[in-house]
Amino acid sequence: MRDALTGSHVDAARRILAARLRDHGIDTPELDARLLIGAALGLDHTGLATQARRPIGRDDAEIIEALARRRIAHEPVARIIGRKEFWGLDLDVSPATLVPRPDTETVIEAALAVLRDRALPEGELRIADIGTGSGAILLALLSELPGARGIGTDISAAALAVAQANAQRLGLDQRADFVRGDYAAPLRGPLDLIVSNPPYIPAAEIAALDPDVRDYDPRLALDGGADGLDAYRTLAPQAAALLAPGGALVLEIGADQGNDVSAILRTAGLDVARPPQRDLAGRDRVVIGRKAAV
Repeated sequence: MRDALTGSHVDAARRILAARLRDHGIDTPELDARLLIGAALGLDHTGLATQARRPIGRDDAEIIEALARRRIAHEPVARIIGRKEFWGLDLDVSPATLVPRPDTETVIEAALAVLRDRALPEGELRIADIGTGSGAILLALLSELPGARGIGTDISAAALAVAQANAQRLGLDQRADFVRGDYAAPLRGPLDLIVSNPPYIPAAEIAALDPDVRDYDPRLALDGGADGLDAYRTLAPQAAALLAPGGALVLEIGADQGNDVSAILRTAGLDVARPPQRDLAGRDRVVIGRKAAV
Protein backbone atom coordinates (compact mmCIF):
# COMPACT_ATOMS: atom_id res chain seq x y z
CA MET A 1 0.00 0.00 0.00
CA ARG A 2 2.92 2.35 0.68
CA ASP A 3 3.85 2.49 -3.01
CA ALA A 4 0.21 3.11 -3.99
CA LEU A 5 0.02 6.00 -1.55
CA THR A 6 3.27 7.68 -2.55
CA GLY A 7 2.52 10.35 -5.14
CA SER A 8 -1.23 10.25 -4.53
CA HIS A 9 -3.14 13.00 -2.70
CA VAL A 10 -4.93 13.14 0.62
CA ASP A 11 -8.39 12.22 -0.66
CA ALA A 12 -7.05 9.35 -2.75
CA ALA A 13 -5.00 8.09 0.20
CA ARG A 14 -8.12 8.05 2.34
CA ARG A 15 -9.94 5.93 -0.26
CA ILE A 16 -7.00 3.55 -0.67
CA LEU A 17 -6.72 3.07 3.09
CA ALA A 18 -10.49 2.58 3.50
CA ALA A 19 -10.46 -0.13 0.83
CA ARG A 20 -7.61 -1.95 2.56
CA LEU A 21 -9.33 -1.80 5.94
CA ARG A 22 -12.56 -3.05 4.38
CA ASP A 23 -10.72 -5.97 2.78
CA HIS A 24 -9.46 -6.95 6.25
CA GLY A 25 -12.93 -6.95 7.79
CA ILE A 26 -12.76 -3.66 9.72
CA ASP A 27 -16.34 -2.58 10.48
CA THR A 28 -15.95 1.17 9.94
CA PRO A 29 -13.31 1.50 7.22
CA GLU A 30 -14.22 4.97 5.94
CA LEU A 31 -14.33 6.57 9.39
CA ASP A 32 -11.17 4.80 10.51
CA ALA A 33 -9.33 5.81 7.34
CA ARG A 34 -10.28 9.45 7.82
CA LEU A 35 -9.11 9.47 11.43
CA LEU A 36 -5.86 7.67 10.66
CA ILE A 37 -5.01 9.84 7.66
CA GLY A 38 -5.74 12.92 9.76
CA ALA A 39 -3.49 11.67 12.56
CA ALA A 40 -0.68 10.78 10.15
CA LEU A 41 -0.74 14.18 8.46
CA GLY A 42 -1.68 16.33 11.44
CA LEU A 43 -4.99 17.36 9.88
CA ASP A 44 -8.37 17.73 11.56
CA HIS A 45 -11.71 17.21 9.78
CA THR A 46 -11.58 20.66 8.20
CA GLY A 47 -7.95 20.21 7.17
CA LEU A 48 -8.73 16.94 5.42
CA ALA A 49 -11.31 18.77 3.32
CA THR A 50 -9.30 21.89 2.56
CA GLN A 51 -6.13 19.93 1.78
CA ALA A 52 -7.76 17.09 -0.12
CA ARG A 53 -5.36 17.58 -3.05
CA ARG A 54 -2.23 17.76 -0.89
CA PRO A 55 0.35 15.28 -2.28
CA ILE A 56 1.41 12.29 -0.19
CA GLY A 57 5.18 11.94 0.06
CA ARG A 58 7.09 8.77 0.84
CA ASP A 59 7.53 9.65 4.52
CA ASP A 60 3.79 10.30 4.86
CA ALA A 61 3.05 7.01 3.11
CA GLU A 62 5.28 5.10 5.54
CA ILE A 63 3.51 6.64 8.53
CA ILE A 64 0.08 5.77 7.07
CA GLU A 65 1.25 2.24 6.34
CA ALA A 66 2.40 1.78 9.95
CA LEU A 67 -0.94 3.02 11.31
CA ALA A 68 -2.85 0.79 8.89
CA ARG A 69 -1.00 -2.30 10.10
CA ARG A 70 -1.91 -1.49 13.69
CA ARG A 71 -5.60 -1.11 12.82
CA ILE A 72 -5.61 -4.32 10.79
CA ALA A 73 -4.26 -6.03 13.93
CA HIS A 74 -7.49 -4.76 15.62
CA GLU A 75 -5.86 -2.08 17.70
CA PRO A 76 -8.64 0.49 18.21
CA VAL A 77 -8.25 3.77 16.35
CA ALA A 78 -8.54 5.68 19.63
CA ARG A 79 -5.51 3.84 20.97
CA ILE A 80 -3.53 4.39 17.79
CA ILE A 81 -4.13 8.16 17.78
CA GLY A 82 -4.32 8.51 21.59
CA ARG A 83 -7.64 10.29 21.85
CA LYS A 84 -11.40 9.74 21.70
CA GLU A 85 -14.42 12.03 21.55
CA PHE A 86 -16.98 11.49 24.31
CA TRP A 87 -20.00 13.71 25.02
CA GLY A 88 -18.50 16.29 22.66
CA LEU A 89 -15.22 16.36 24.60
CA ASP A 90 -11.88 15.44 23.03
CA LEU A 91 -10.21 13.14 25.56
CA ASP A 92 -6.73 11.66 25.73
CA VAL A 93 -6.60 7.92 26.37
CA SER A 94 -3.71 5.61 27.19
CA PRO A 95 -3.05 1.88 27.74
CA ALA A 96 -4.05 2.48 31.39
CA THR A 97 -7.58 3.63 30.53
CA LEU A 98 -10.65 2.29 28.83
CA VAL A 99 -11.59 3.92 25.56
CA PRO A 100 -14.87 5.74 26.41
CA ARG A 101 -17.70 4.30 24.34
CA PRO A 102 -20.96 5.84 23.07
CA ASP A 103 -23.00 3.44 25.23
CA THR A 104 -21.54 5.07 28.34
CA GLU A 105 -23.13 8.38 27.37
CA THR A 106 -26.32 6.76 28.70
CA VAL A 107 -24.78 7.19 32.16
CA ILE A 108 -24.45 10.93 31.57
CA GLU A 109 -28.05 11.21 30.38
CA ALA A 110 -29.33 9.27 33.40
CA ALA A 111 -27.24 11.26 35.88
CA LEU A 112 -28.41 14.61 34.49
CA ALA A 113 -32.01 13.42 34.65
CA VAL A 114 -31.54 12.41 38.30
CA LEU A 115 -30.17 15.84 39.14
CA ARG A 116 -33.04 17.58 37.36
CA ASP A 117 -35.50 15.48 39.37
CA ARG A 118 -33.88 16.64 42.61
CA ALA A 119 -33.79 20.29 41.43
CA LEU A 120 -30.66 21.07 43.46
CA PRO A 121 -28.85 24.36 42.91
CA GLU A 122 -25.82 23.53 40.77
CA GLY A 123 -23.43 25.17 43.19
CA GLU A 124 -24.29 22.61 45.85
CA LEU A 125 -23.65 19.52 43.74
CA ARG A 126 -20.93 17.14 44.92
CA ILE A 127 -20.14 14.38 42.43
CA ALA A 128 -17.85 11.33 42.57
CA ASP A 129 -16.81 9.11 39.66
CA ILE A 130 -15.56 5.72 40.82
CA GLY A 131 -12.98 4.08 38.56
CA THR A 132 -12.67 7.27 36.57
CA GLY A 133 -10.09 6.07 34.01
CA SER A 134 -9.68 8.90 31.48
CA GLY A 135 -12.10 11.02 33.53
CA ALA A 136 -14.70 10.78 30.77
CA ILE A 137 -17.86 10.51 32.90
CA LEU A 138 -16.84 13.06 35.52
CA LEU A 139 -15.62 15.63 33.00
CA ALA A 140 -18.72 15.23 30.85
CA LEU A 141 -20.90 15.94 33.89
CA LEU A 142 -18.82 18.92 34.97
CA SER A 143 -19.05 20.34 31.45
CA GLU A 144 -22.84 20.30 31.81
CA LEU A 145 -22.97 21.52 35.42
CA PRO A 146 -20.88 24.70 35.72
CA GLY A 147 -21.35 25.06 39.47
CA ALA A 148 -20.64 21.47 40.43
CA ARG A 149 -17.46 19.99 41.86
CA GLY A 150 -16.30 16.43 41.39
CA ILE A 151 -13.74 13.87 42.44
CA GLY A 152 -12.60 10.82 40.51
CA THR A 153 -11.01 7.72 42.00
CA ASP A 154 -8.98 5.00 40.35
CA ILE A 155 -6.63 2.30 41.50
CA SER A 156 -4.27 3.14 38.63
CA ALA A 157 -1.91 6.10 39.07
CA ALA A 158 -1.30 6.08 35.30
CA ALA A 159 -5.02 6.40 34.60
CA LEU A 160 -5.34 9.27 37.08
CA ALA A 161 -2.54 11.12 35.31
CA VAL A 162 -4.52 10.91 32.06
CA ALA A 163 -7.69 12.11 33.79
CA GLN A 164 -5.88 15.05 35.37
CA ALA A 165 -4.36 16.03 32.03
CA ASN A 166 -7.78 15.89 30.38
CA ALA A 167 -9.28 18.07 33.10
CA GLN A 168 -6.53 20.66 32.65
CA ARG A 169 -6.81 20.75 28.87
CA LEU A 170 -10.59 21.16 29.06
CA GLY A 171 -10.37 23.91 31.66
CA LEU A 172 -12.15 21.82 34.29
CA ASP A 173 -9.25 21.17 36.65
CA GLN A 174 -10.37 23.86 39.13
CA ARG A 175 -13.52 21.84 39.79
CA ALA A 176 -12.15 18.29 39.45
CA ASP A 177 -9.91 16.41 41.88
CA PHE A 178 -8.48 12.92 41.44
CA VAL A 179 -7.37 10.49 44.11
CA ARG A 180 -5.89 7.02 44.01
CA GLY A 181 -7.72 4.28 45.83
CA ASP A 182 -9.90 1.19 45.64
CA TYR A 183 -13.39 2.16 44.47
CA ALA A 184 -14.90 4.71 46.90
CA ALA A 185 -12.66 3.88 49.87
CA PRO A 186 -10.73 7.23 49.78
CA LEU A 187 -13.88 9.36 49.77
CA ARG A 188 -15.80 11.19 52.47
CA GLY A 189 -19.43 12.16 52.21
CA PRO A 190 -21.93 13.49 51.91
CA LEU A 191 -22.17 13.28 48.10
CA ASP A 192 -25.15 14.15 45.94
CA LEU A 193 -24.24 11.87 43.04
CA ILE A 194 -21.96 8.88 42.57
CA VAL A 195 -21.40 7.53 39.07
CA SER A 196 -19.38 4.57 37.86
CA ASN A 197 -18.66 2.37 34.87
CA PRO A 198 -17.05 -0.44 36.88
CA PRO A 199 -15.57 -3.71 35.57
CA TYR A 200 -18.51 -6.03 34.88
CA ILE A 201 -17.35 -8.74 32.48
CA PRO A 202 -17.33 -12.23 34.06
CA ALA A 203 -13.69 -13.34 34.16
CA ALA A 204 -14.28 -16.48 32.10
CA GLU A 205 -15.87 -14.44 29.27
CA ILE A 206 -12.98 -12.04 28.70
CA ALA A 207 -11.15 -14.42 26.35
CA ALA A 208 -14.17 -14.42 24.01
CA LEU A 209 -14.42 -10.61 23.72
CA ASP A 210 -13.65 -8.83 20.46
CA PRO A 211 -9.88 -8.45 20.08
CA ASP A 212 -10.27 -4.64 20.04
CA VAL A 213 -11.36 -4.95 23.69
CA ARG A 214 -9.71 -8.15 24.89
CA ASP A 215 -6.23 -7.32 23.66
CA TYR A 216 -6.12 -3.58 24.34
CA ASP A 217 -8.37 -2.55 27.23
CA PRO A 218 -6.77 -2.89 30.69
CA ARG A 219 -7.96 -6.11 32.31
CA LEU A 220 -8.51 -4.30 35.62
CA ALA A 221 -11.22 -2.25 33.90
CA LEU A 222 -12.93 -5.35 32.47
CA ASP A 223 -12.74 -8.18 35.01
CA GLY A 224 -15.80 -8.19 37.24
CA GLY A 225 -15.00 -11.47 38.97
CA ALA A 226 -16.59 -14.87 38.52
CA ASP A 227 -20.10 -13.54 37.84
CA GLY A 228 -19.22 -9.98 36.79
CA LEU A 229 -20.79 -8.47 39.91
CA ASP A 230 -17.88 -8.05 42.33
CA ALA A 231 -17.59 -4.28 41.78
CA TYR A 232 -21.29 -3.72 42.47
CA ARG A 233 -21.07 -5.66 45.73
CA THR A 234 -18.28 -3.33 46.83
CA LEU A 235 -19.77 -0.10 45.52
CA ALA A 236 -23.33 -0.48 46.82
CA PRO A 237 -22.59 -0.33 50.58
CA GLN A 238 -19.91 2.32 50.05
CA ALA A 239 -22.39 4.51 48.17
CA ALA A 240 -25.12 3.96 50.74
CA ALA A 241 -22.78 5.34 53.40
CA LEU A 242 -21.48 8.26 51.34
CA LEU A 243 -24.64 9.60 49.69
CA ALA A 244 -26.53 12.52 51.13
CA PRO A 245 -30.23 11.94 51.78
CA GLY A 246 -31.92 11.88 48.39
CA GLY A 247 -28.60 11.29 46.63
CA ALA A 248 -28.22 8.80 43.79
CA LEU A 249 -25.85 6.11 42.56
CA VAL A 250 -25.80 5.77 38.75
CA LEU A 251 -24.12 2.62 37.45
CA GLU A 252 -23.34 1.26 34.02
CA ILE A 253 -24.13 -2.46 33.79
CA GLY A 254 -23.85 -5.34 31.37
CA ALA A 255 -26.91 -6.05 29.25
CA ASP A 256 -28.13 -8.98 31.38
CA GLN A 257 -27.22 -7.65 34.83
CA GLY A 258 -30.13 -5.33 35.59
CA ASN A 259 -31.98 -7.58 38.01
CA ASP A 260 -28.86 -8.73 39.84
CA VAL A 261 -27.43 -5.22 40.27
CA SER A 262 -30.82 -3.87 41.38
CA ALA A 263 -30.99 -6.59 44.03
CA ILE A 264 -27.49 -5.73 45.27
CA LEU A 265 -28.44 -2.05 45.61
CA ARG A 266 -31.63 -2.88 47.51
CA THR A 267 -29.69 -5.12 49.89
CA ALA A 268 -27.43 -2.13 50.61
CA GLY A 269 -30.48 -0.04 51.52
CA LEU A 270 -30.86 1.94 48.29
CA ASP A 271 -34.18 2.34 46.52
CA VAL A 272 -34.33 1.16 42.90
CA ALA A 273 -37.64 2.46 41.66
CA ARG A 274 -37.09 2.32 37.88
CA PRO A 275 -36.25 -0.50 35.50
CA PRO A 276 -32.76 -0.29 33.99
CA GLN A 277 -32.31 2.54 31.50
CA ARG A 278 -31.53 1.36 27.97
CA ASP A 279 -28.89 2.53 25.52
CA LEU A 280 -29.45 3.42 21.86
CA ALA A 281 -29.29 -0.26 20.90
CA GLY A 282 -32.16 -1.05 23.27
CA ARG A 283 -29.98 -2.94 25.78
CA ASP A 284 -30.17 -2.44 29.54
CA ARG A 285 -27.28 -0.09 30.35
CA VAL A 286 -27.86 1.88 33.59
CA VAL A 287 -29.24 1.10 37.04
CA ILE A 288 -30.01 3.93 39.47
CA GLY A 289 -30.12 3.56 43.23
CA ARG A 290 -31.36 6.35 45.51
CA LYS A 291 -30.81 6.99 49.19
CA ALA A 292 -33.99 7.80 51.03
CA ALA A 293 -34.62 11.49 51.68
CA VAL A 294 -34.97 12.52 55.30
